[in-house]
Amino acid sequence: MCNRDAPKRVRLDVQRMNRLSLHDKLIAAARQHPPGGQVPYAFEKRIMARLNTLPQRDEWAAWCRALWCGAGACAAVALLTSIWTLAPFPADADTAPGFAQELEQTILATTDDADGANENWW
Repeated sequence: MCNRDAPKRVRLDVQRMNRLSLHDKLIAAARQHPPGGQVPYAFEKRIMARLNTLPQRDEWAAWCRALWCGAGACAAVALLTSIWTLAPFPADADTAPGFAQELEQTILATTDDADGANENWW
């Protein structure tokens, strides 16, 4: 057992092989031994049992995975937006009016217009 003979290698000689005669021999051997007409015992039950043991697709898991990926993307966008808004602006931004000043001017401009319209109406 320990000193087995090396397996003999099959030499494939395509040039000398006659494919037509090989085909005829294989067809003749298949015709001599036709397949049986009966199905093996409990074949259907074995197939159905194997199909039932296959893992079922969990639709909730697929939804949860997609939603967690979406939540991660939203968190990343929120983080980048907050970093962008809190980042210091260049030196030129000191001369421009800030958001608070622009908002106050806009609100007061509407009240100034309303006061002027009331005076003209009376």
